[in-house]
Amino acid sequence: MSRRVVGTVVVILILTAVAGLQKPEGQRKSDDPVARGEYLVTHVAMCVQCHTPRNTRGELDRRRLLQGAPMPVRSPWPEQEWAFQAPSLAGLPGGWSEEQLIHFLQTGKDVNGRHARPPMPPFRMTREDAAAVAAYLRSLGGTTAFTRPG
Repeated sequence: MSRRVVGTVVVILILTAVAGLQKPEGQRKSDDPVARGEYLVTHVAMCVQCHTPRNTRGELDRRRLLQGAPMPVRSPWPEQEWAFQAPSLAGLPGGWSEEQLIHFLQTGKDVNGRHARPPMPPFRMTREDAAAVAAYLRSLGGTTAFTRPG
């Protein structure tokens, strides 16, 4: 197993332990894609842990949900390429169309075949789950679509 994969797994485990998130009581698959996307972003993929700023006590700043933040953890290997800033996801900003985001969440690669820098995991979501995540992020406001620069 590559050091990059091990590092990503370690970060996910650390974030899970720090977040202490558990599946809400009575949570079941929703027919509403926005509600399903919110559940996936918040409790499964845990996007909020890196993409939401924290307050002075280290808690997620819910007023700025998914608006981008400095990476809350450092690379376990100093020589590993690492993202220092998690981009804003609210409203689908950042240069991606909804279809490009769905592709990324299904394949782990952008339209140019590039992987995101760790600690972003290479998700392999179903199309239904990826579309629900995109619907939820779009619902948070901001731009509704964007074109990623070449």
